Amino acid sequence: MSAEGDSEVTLAELQWRCRRGMLELDVFLQRFLQQGYGQLDAAQRASFFELLDYPDQELLELLLGQIHALDPAHNALAERIRASARDAAG
Repeated sequence: MSAEGDSEVTLAELQWRCRRGMLELDVFLQRFLQQGYGQLDAAQRASFFELLDYPDQELLELLLGQIHALDPAHNALAERIRASARDAAG
């Protein structure tokens, strides 16, 4: 799946792609899909698709702020996903 085909991607397909092998990732990603994904522009959606290619452990560490990606757009999006989780919990 590519960002270029984003207009053809359904919410169900995104939810499936966000299902991971770790409950923590499922919570982060599913919550973000519900509350923040719709507000992303095309470039941010492309970064989101790229984040989904990270291995589970690395993605979790990125979303927890324990590591930083080389791509600043990935870091910005990870912070946005973290903020979405904080807002939902708060």
